[in-house]
Amino acid sequence: MQVFLKIWRQAGPSDAGKLVDYSLDNISEEMSFLDMLDTLNDMLTRKGEMPVEFDHDCREGICGQCGVMINGRAHGPLKNTTTCQLHMRSFKNGDTIYIEPFRASSFPIKRDLKVDRSAFDKIIQSGGFITERTGQAPEANDIPIPFETAEEAFDAAACIGCGACVAVCKNSSAALFTAAKITHLALLPQGKYESQKRVLNMVNTMDEQGFGHCSNTEACEAECPQQISVLHIARMNYEFNKALVLKK
Repeated sequence: MQVFLKIWRQAGPSDAGKLVDYSLDNISEEMSFLDMLDTLNDMLTRKGEMPVEFDHDCREGICGQCGVMINGRAHGPLKNTTTCQLHMRSFKNGDTIYIEPFRASSFPIKRDLKVDRSAFDKIIQSGGFITERTGQAPEANDIPIPFETAEEAFDAAACIGCGACVAVCKNSSAALFTAAKITHLALLPQGKYESQKRVLNMVNTMDEQGFGHCSNTEACEAECPQQISVLHIARMNYEFNKALVLKK
């Protein structure tokens, strides 16, 4: 199949960017979307041109590094699918495909399709962990946890931090990401000891990193490849308000 690409090219954070046209022939429908970009970069390299830079790592829908906007949608046209798990059979011969980076002030563009998502790292560093000061952590199976609670915690922990929720929110909010990390630990016995400090630190850090407030449009859940529920945002707000009351 043949595809026509319009890809955002930007030399650096302070440089002006623009959409650049490319065309590829003989693209297999069984190729993944990233394999297609690899084919493009191979062609550009052979021509002595700068390849298109984009983030990727595991290519198994686990690491969350591969997110880009494809025809205006985070990760492309399929629901609950990361960019690396998207295949060219989702497009038609002769299609024009627009490929742009995630756009948010808290995700500055580094080059082309690469963005700096270290703001997420700072949120995690502020409280997305459990402190264990007694040597080895206790055996997890020694602490009985109801099945429903464990499943809800696991659903929240499934967030891969790709940033699609930020990219599609009109306020560039990181509420879904932060809420998933807070909910994961708030539900488990191991996380309750530091729950008050954790939620205050993580929400404050989220604000300090320049993310906007939740827009309540639920676009984040609609585009999340892991189907993280917006109900976690409600739990984050509950945990935050509870911590404020207890702090007094």
